Parts: sequence; C-alpha cells; structure tokens
Amino acid sequence: MTARIEVLDSVTDLGPAHRGSVGVCGSHAGLVAIAYAVKAGLHAVILNDAGIGKDEAGVAGLQVLETLGMAACAVAHTSARIGDGRDTWLHGVVSVANGPAKRVGIAPGMAAQEAADRLMHAPAPHGEPPVFRQGRALILARPARPEVWAVDSVGMIVPEDAGRILAIGSHGALHGGRPETALAADALVAVFNDAGVGKDGIGITRLPVLEARGVAAATVSAASARIGEGRSTYDDGVLSHLNAPAAALGARAGMTCREWFERLVE
Repeated sequence: MTARIEVLDSVTDLGPAHRGSVGVCGSHAGLVAIAYAVKAGLHAVILNDAGIGKDEAGVAGLQVLETLGMAACAVAHTSARIGDGRDTWLHGVVSVANGPAKRVGIAPGMAAQEAADRLMHAPAPHGEPPVFRQGRALILARPARPEVWAVDSVGMIVPEDAGRILAIGSHGALHGGRPETALAADALVAVFNDAGVGKDGIGITRLPVLEARGVAAATVSAASARIGEGRSTYDDGVLSHLNAPAAALGARAGMTCREWFERLVE
C-alpha cells in the first residue's frame, strides 16, 4: 500500500480527511497524542520525542501503536520545533522508531522526509484500537475559589475553563508559532510541560503570549512530569519556567505545581 503524506502542526488538527495518510505532526509521541492519530485512522505517523522525559512519556505512544501494527517514529526535540509540522518535515531527525517502522528501514539519525517516504510503503495498521481515557478531571473544588482541573491536552480545553486553574499535559509550544493557539480559554492559571524546551526554546513559547492576555502561565520540566498527562503535571511536575503574572501569584522555579496550586486555593 502507498499512502499520502500530510504535514500538520498538531494531532488535534486531524480529521476524517486525513484517514489513511502518513501524518508528519509536530505533536509529542505520548499516549494522548497517539489517541488522536488512532481516532483519525492514520496509516503511519511521525511525531516529536518531546525530550523523552519522565518515564519516557514523550515516546510512550510508539509502543501502543506497535500493538496496532502502525509504523511510527519520533524526531529529536533538538532537531525540530515541537508543535511545528513544517519544521518537523524540513529539519526533523529520527530519534526513536517502533518495530513496524524499523521493519521498513527507519532508524535513528534518518531525516524525517526519508522516514515519511518509507512509511508510505509500510503495512496498514491491523490491531484493535485501545480504549483511551477521557482526559479531564476535577482535582480541587472549594467554595468561592477557582476550580483546579487536570487536562491531558489543549485540544480538550472548553469555554468553561475560563477563570479556572489548569494543569495541562500538553507542551508549552505555540502550534506553528501562531499566537492564537496558546490557549482556547482565558484561564486564571495554566501550566504546561516544557517538552525539554527544545529547538529555539519552542517548548515555552505559550508563556509570553498568555502573559499579554493576563493569564498566569508556567511550565513543568519534562523530566519531572509525564507529558500528555494533566494529572502528572499536577502530581509530579516541578516548575521550570514562568511568566510575570505567574510570578506575581507566587510561582517560582523549583516549586512543585501541586504546592503552587494548593496555595492559590487556600
């Protein structure tokens, strides 16, 4: 089978029109990201390793895709800007590949364009898709205080999140560098994963944009929390970068996300 190649900044942009294609996506290769790839019916996919991070969460989805027979690989976060499909296509260098991808000759050090060409000729996925969790959970709710929510992906943000305190599993990078992708609701506080910061400091570029909107925003280090898991951002995350509104609300680098959030709602 020969598939076509589609280049996208985020797996959240995937839809029915992308079914059967090879997705070259700027998203991380964690569990929540590959859920979008599976739902869209991709033939194969290239993602970003997001600095690998805690429990290798940045590439954890590759092995799940292997159980479905889907060839997939990730490019190094230092080679291509996470959240930027075009940069992934032009400059990405493979760092990790799953079994089906290896069987069509993909290996670390290969350019993303060559990998995509090989993935077009990989066997089609054949396994039964796993059941993925909902990806949103209320963590803290106290009278007359903002609610604290864990959200696995920015693709799951809803209008009701305005004014809330959010622990988000997504990376802190603007999609394709576009300011409008920073956050779909004006939360009181939003914390992301820095995805190892990566090429051109891309992993923290949401922060100044949200500062201009008056949103207190920060990232936790990829080494401290599993990317793609909002609950891990809250439970495990250690703040690595923050904007001025976050500092004004008492955030500081090295503080845990949980400690900061608990202080905010006390």
